[in-house]
Amino acid sequence: MSVVASFMYRDGKRAEKLPVFPTPIAFNDNEFCWIGLYAPTAEEMATLQQAYSLHQLAVEDALNAHQLPKVDIYGEQLFVVAKTAHLEGDKIAYGQTALFVGRHYIISVRQGSARAHSALRSQLEASPQLMQKGPDYVLHAIIDFIVDGYLPVVQTIEDKVLAMEKHMLVAFLEREEIRRIFRMRRQVILFQRILGPMSEVVGKLANLDLPCIDDHAKPYFRDVLDHVRRVEAMVSGLREVITSVFEASNLLEQQRQGTITRQLAAWAAILAVPTAIAGIYGMNFEHMPELETRYGYFAVLATIALLCSFLFYRFRKAGWL
Repeated sequence: MSVVASFMYRDGKRAEKLPVFPTPIAFNDNEFCWIGLYAPTAEEMATLQQAYSLHQLAVEDALNAHQLPKVDIYGEQLFVVAKTAHLEGDKIAYGQTALFVGRHYIISVRQGSARAHSALRSQLEASPQLMQKGPDYVLHAIIDFIVDGYLPVVQTIEDKVLAMEKHMLVAFLEREEIRRIFRMRRQVILFQRILGPMSEVVGKLANLDLPCIDDHAKPYFRDVLDHVRRVEAMVSGLREVITSVFEASNLLEQQRQGTITRQLAAWAAILAVPTAIAGIYGMNFEHMPELETRYGYFAVLATIALLCSFLFYRFRKAGWL
């Protein structure tokens, strides 16, 4: 079976390894179990469904790795879906963690999540005073663990965008770099679509009267809600930065093109003077008065040099050259 860990906890301390029985389990008031699964099969989930009376719709959602974050209530059971996120290059890859919460059990089902709960379990087991409070505190710890995993994703993308912004200030963005900007912007937009439902999920856990959630646990969920909102604010700012990088790149490119255009226009105007004069004297007319002037050649050259120098001075003063 795809059980990563399955233990009974008594008075907040790990008591014994718990096999998944096909029959209901009797718990004392000071006991609960935490079962962690990774990518279980339908048959394995059916075994758990029978042992813990899980709702059929919740089981189907846990097996479907493409659910949006949500909270469902089935009698005295609580079903929570949270989305995990991690980076694969410039792409944000998503996983899913489905959580079945009862009075004496919590079952976590991971699909495509890159971060296991082993370290989290060890951390919680080191604090029996929290573990003895029950499955709702474990639920808080898992959701907080997932939300904390969002921060490295946002910070890494932010560092990449700032590096591109720095490069953009000194050089033109290549076609591939522009494509990369749009890919990052798309990833950020998709991430925002996940953060919205996640914020709603944590908000419900923090503010609504739900089965299996003790009132003393709600302040912990409010703290997680603050974390989600912080990530949302960072992602919104990151989206604006990505847009500003592209817009600033366009403005700088237009400025550079305008500078080049002015320089070309200035040189074209300067070169038009000798071209026009040479064109006039290149006409094949027999009677041209200036042809008999003794120093006409030098006079024409001096005129060309004078006019070109004057134009160069004016364009240089105007900042075109």
